[in-house]
Parts: sequence; structure tokens; C-alpha cells
Amino acid sequence: MYSNYFGMDEPPFSIAPNPRYLFLSKQHREALAHLLYGISSNGGFVLLTGEVGTGKTTVCRALLDQLPENTDVALILNPKFSSEELLAAICDELKISYPDSDDIRLKDYVDALNSYLLNAHAQGRNTVLILDEAQNLGVSVLEQIRLLTNLETDCSKLLQIVLIGQPELLNQLQRSELRQLSQRITARFHLGALNRSELESYISHRLSVAGVQGKLFPDSTINKLYRITHGIPRLINIVCDRALLGAFVERHNRVEISVLNKAAEEALGEKSTTWPTAFNWQMVALMIMAIVALSWSFRVQLSDWTSNFGAALNPGIIAAENNITSVAGPAPATLLATKSFTGEAEEQLNQVLAYRALFRLWGINYQPRKNPIICKYARKVGYDCLFSSGSIERLLELNRPAVIKLANSYGDFYATLTSVKNGRARLIIDEQLLELPLSDLNPFWRNTYTVFWQLPPGYDGMIQPGIQQQNILWLTKQMAKINGSEVTSDNSFFYGPPLVRQVKQFQLSKGLLADGIIGPRTAIHLNTATQLKVPKLIQDG
Repeated sequence: MYSNYFGMDEPPFSIAPNPRYLFLSKQHREALAHLLYGISSNGGFVLLTGEVGTGKTTVCRALLDQLPENTDVALILNPKFSSEELLAAICDELKISYPDSDDIRLKDYVDALNSYLLNAHAQGRNTVLILDEAQNLGVSVLEQIRLLTNLETDCSKLLQIVLIGQPELLNQLQRSELRQLSQRITARFHLGALNRSELESYISHRLSVAGVQGKLFPDSTINKLYRITHGIPRLINIVCDRALLGAFVERHNRVEISVLNKAAEEALGEKSTTWPTAFNWQMVALMIMAIVALSWSFRVQLSDWTSNFGAALNPGIIAAENNITSVAGPAPATLLATKSFTGEAEEQLNQVLAYRALFRLWGINYQPRKNPIICKYARKVGYDCLFSSGSIERLLELNRPAVIKLANSYGDFYATLTSVKNGRARLIIDEQLLELPLSDLNPFWRNTYTVFWQLPPGYDGMIQPGIQQQNILWLTKQMAKINGSEVTSDNSFFYGPPLVRQVKQFQLSKGLLADGIIGPRTAIHLNTATQLKVPKLIQDG
């Protein structure tokens, strides 16, 4: 209901898994690395634990995307089974035939599985068993799983096993009857909640993917959200979704603390005498939408709010923007230290001007009055936004001009980082050109930046291995240009193993996650490698 109101393509905080919204914090990446290492070590168990809602399933999905092509996977999502039922489920996942009779024995399942594993090993294939919600497994079932690791050749295990579960699984593995299993765990990681900084990056990432570039959650609201959710992603999604609905109903252009508190009361099941129920919220929202359909004047008013820079449409701000002139020349870092604003209008104008300067570097005349929603407009002209967090060095790896977030004792502000040359950075702040040593930016850096990147033809959020669509020909031509080879067929629209291997090699050469998925970062590096006219951050010399 609130998507159009905030200028979103879709609700950004759905709890349903969506690969477009994949956000891996530092510890999520570490957890993924532990799992990959444990599987590649060719023996024993790999263990991932964490509280409910901390992102274990997210890590598991990322793991599945990065397993080698010669890997067969049996994924058991809710293993409340007896030993026989679990073995049958594993066989079913791997499409292993076993006797269909009432008197089938445990040994029959194990023999069928062993025969399959030996045959797979002979063909150079690896087999991985992933057991999610493993805290639900009984002691006898866990012991049976341990016995499966006895299926081996003289030099390697035939089955790699990943256990994923809640902290209760750790307590279970400390029992004396499971000490043999515990001793066979070769890699383990306990996943915690997001910290305060990661929570802010998580929210910004999801809003950016949904097409929003403005700050819908002020810093004070973020602090309160962190205290409410303790950084647990699932709770963050639930509370933020309800808070955006509440902001829509109360006609706010961002989520204030009062709205967040009321949303949390309802989303987390606490009683509130001052806030309507979820059902009433939806009824109020529907009533507003009905009024919108009947009232032209209200529609005009509502359309002003669909901009995530609503105040930037104010005529006074537009007039001030038109009166600003560009001032060139170097300026000391003291200017950054004293940057301040006299009101909310100036703050929002600062952000709009930063993005207008970034559009200008791409040869695009961005008019915020006509095209208020920045990333949606970028997509209309063949580009998209990558909103990310990290160090200055992380941004330099992308080698793209960026809108960067800075801060001093007076508050946050935005600048356009246009180029870096010989250790010196050139910035545009409110149409004023500054130059200073790159190292002088560090005290003001807020680990948040946005770059534009060119969309591949027919791009709908991600190009993944195994798909068949028109833009695979584009990808084939890109890799051929990089490798100095020729495209053998113009009819190749399938993203198959040979092309996946090329992409993964390219990703490795650029220090990227070698998953074969063409997301924003891989697309940016492809643009850099194959096109000469894209604006680059690092200038030679």
C-alpha cells in the first residue's frame, strides 16, 4: 500500500527470500567462508549456528550459489525424522532408488546411498548433505548421520555434511554420547546479530534495491530500531515494514521514532492503547486510497509526497538551486569541518545537488523538479544505483565517481567525489569544487556511497547461471572482448558452464565473490574492462 507513496518499486522489507535483496554483513561473509572451507577440506562436519532470524538461511542460499558445478546437494529443510525417514529423504533428494517394500531395513538405505556415492566419486562429483534446523534432530538420528561419514575411500570422504541450527544444537553436541560427532566438526561458526552500523547499511541496501535513495529512517530512528530488534534481520524486516505502513497512514515522509514505537508494539505482539491494529491500519490505508481516487486535489498533494526528496520540490528550494553558482578552486579540509546547514530545506538541497552533479558526469541533465526519484529516473535512461557501504579503498576498487556521505560535528552532508589523482581527491559540494588530499577525507567518511552503473540489456535484477535469455549474448560478447576471442555463435542465449567459468575467473581477477552471478559490482567491472567512455574515479598520472 505504501510503495507508491514513497516512490518504491516494491515493498523492501518482505521476509520472503529474494536474491535481489541479498545483504551479507562482515560476519555473514565470514560464515560463508567457513562453510566453503569446511566443504573443501574433504572430511567431517561443518557447523553453522545462530539465533532465530539472524540470517542462517541467507548464508545457506549464498553457499548453494557458490558450490562448484560438480557438486550434488541434498538439502533437508526441517529434519524431524527418524533415522529411516531421514535416510529415505536423503535418497529422495539425490534421486537414489531403494527397495519399495514394507520390510525395508536401515541397511538397505545405507547400501543404496553408498553405491551412489562411490559412483559419483568415480565420475569426479562431490556430494553435500545440508541439514537445516538441525536442532530438531534426536541423538540417535545425529549418531546415524555421523555413521554416514564412514562412507569413504582410502583418501577422501564420500559425503560432506553441513549442520545448520539454533544455539540449542551447540548444547546437544556437548552431550557425551555425541562426542564422536563433535570431534569430527572441521569448521564451525556462530552467527550473531547485526551491529548498529551494519543495521543502517542493511536498511539502506534494501531501500536502494526497492528504488528509494532518500533517508526514510533518520539516525535517531535507526538507534531506536537497533534497541528494539537487537540487530536481528527478521525482526528488522517485520518492524520496518509495519513502520512504513504507519508513516504512510499518518502522512509522514519518513519514519519518526513515535511511528516506529507504535509499529514495534504491534509487530512484536505488545499491547498498545494508542495505535490501531494491523487490520485497522489496512482499513485506514484503503480509505485514504479511495479518497485519492475521488479527489483530484488530494492526488496532487499525494504526488508531491511520492518523491523521497519531497522538500526538494518546494518552490523556494528550486529557486535557491537555480541561484547557486559554481566556484572552482582548492579548499582546505577545514571547510569540511565547518560545513553546516540552517534548515531541513538546505540539507535536502545538498543531497539533490550531489546527485545532479553525479548525473552530469554521465552526460545526463537531471532535473529534480521533473524527475524527483533519482534511481527510478536513472533506470529510465539505462543506468541504476548501487548504494553500498565500506571504506574509501572499497569505493576505489569500483573506480566510479560517487555521491558520498560525510559528517562533521554539525551533522551529515553529501558530496560528489568526481576523481582521485596522485593521492588528491576532487569533490563537488553544493556546486563548489574542492580539492584536497584523499587522506584528509578519512575523518569525515561515513562509509556510505552511491555509484551509477550501466544496465545490461534486458536486465531484471540479476543474471544467474543456468538461465536462458537474450542478455546472455551480451555477456558472451563481453567475455569474448575481455579474453580477446571471438563469439562462435550469435544464438548462444544459455548461461552454461563454459561461460560461467569465464565469468568466475574474471570475478576472481577483480577480487569479487566468484559466484558467476552478474550483479551490480560484476557489471561495473565488465563495463570498465570493455568500454572506454564510462566515467572513472581514478585518473592516470
